[in-house]
Amino acid sequence: METVRNFQQCTRCVMDTTDPAIYFDQNGVCNHCHNFHESTVKKWFPNKEGEKKLARIYEKIKNENRNKPYDCILGLSGGVDSSYLALKLYEAGIRPLVVHVDGGWNSELAVQNIENIIHYCGWHLHTIVIDWEEMKDLQLAYLKSGIANQDVPQDHAFFASLYHFATKHNINYVISGGNIATECIFPKTWHWSAMDSLNLKAIHKKFGTKKLKHYKTIGFFELYFYYPFIKKMKTVRPLDFIPYVKSQALEELKEKIGYKEYPRKHGESIFTKFFQNYYLPMKFGFDKRKPHLSSLIVTAQMTKEEALRELDKPLYDEKELVSDKEYVAKKLGITDEELENILQMPSHTYKDFPNMEKRYKQMKKVQSFFSKLLNKNLSNYS
Repeated sequence: METVRNFQQCTRCVMDTTDPAIYFDQNGVCNHCHNFHESTVKKWFPNKEGEKKLARIYEKIKNENRNKPYDCILGLSGGVDSSYLALKLYEAGIRPLVVHVDGGWNSELAVQNIENIIHYCGWHLHTIVIDWEEMKDLQLAYLKSGIANQDVPQDHAFFASLYHFATKHNINYVISGGNIATECIFPKTWHWSAMDSLNLKAIHKKFGTKKLKHYKTIGFFELYFYYPFIKKMKTVRPLDFIPYVKSQALEELKEKIGYKEYPRKHGESIFTKFFQNYYLPMKFGFDKRKPHLSSLIVTAQMTKEEALRELDKPLYDEKELVSDKEYVAKKLGITDEELENILQMPSHTYKDFPNMEKRYKQMKKVQSFFSKLLNKNLSNYS
């Protein structure tokens, strides 16, 4: 592609130069769109081929775990992706160990949706409650750090707890709601891996006040060697093998289990809603609706015109913002003024603190080398 770096929006999707690494071809089409059509689409099977592939995956999982109480582990947040995935697993006869990690920010609606899913499927729910005093201290440390990805404390706790729990119960298949259909576009400049425990501990060491005695983390060795090669754990993303259309999935959930729609994306977590709809746009100029809507455009779930109309809507109702700010401050044990002062602290990037990026890049080179040497995909664990 020829590179044109004038301030602009993609002619195909709604990504623009709020992503500092974006570039466009001579027709104004961005690198995200090109990457989807040239690379990502090869891993996406919303068709008969995907149906056959998924059937073989399910058969393999069932056969390997025939004499065990569970086939796999499933993290359930109450969001559309994980809820719809739960429904499809139930219909396919898969027996998951269902885990919900409570990081302290669940909305009442999320709790109700989770209960409805569990009741419909006839499953037992295992809830892991993160020590709130530690989580609160870690989240305050992240806010004071001024980095973009404020969801790391919750996300890391979710995945770490899930993998530790899977190991405890001798489960080696992790079923993920991650999917290409709604998440295939996301600018790398906007975030860094939530699984970087080195970065997490460095931020907490600088800004935290308590020891993290109970908060579970996953280190580099565990993440990239212990779990995939010693414990033989694999991550499976079934939504990449079916025609997953989020609007249709939502209607099916409503009809079958009485699922209630959230007013905003990630409305299952009050903090995530606040962080994505206020903190990121205010502090960094990042509107996470843009990559989400762009993903729906390139996967033919939405037109650009429809996406632009969505972007015209305000990120927050003013009264709702005031209410959520008060809630976040109270939940974190600080005053409204203290929260405002923290929000006005200087912005930083994860690179301003020790991190695993260099180690990660070296690992990916080694992985790529052996993948080519063995003619085998070695990245099926994530």
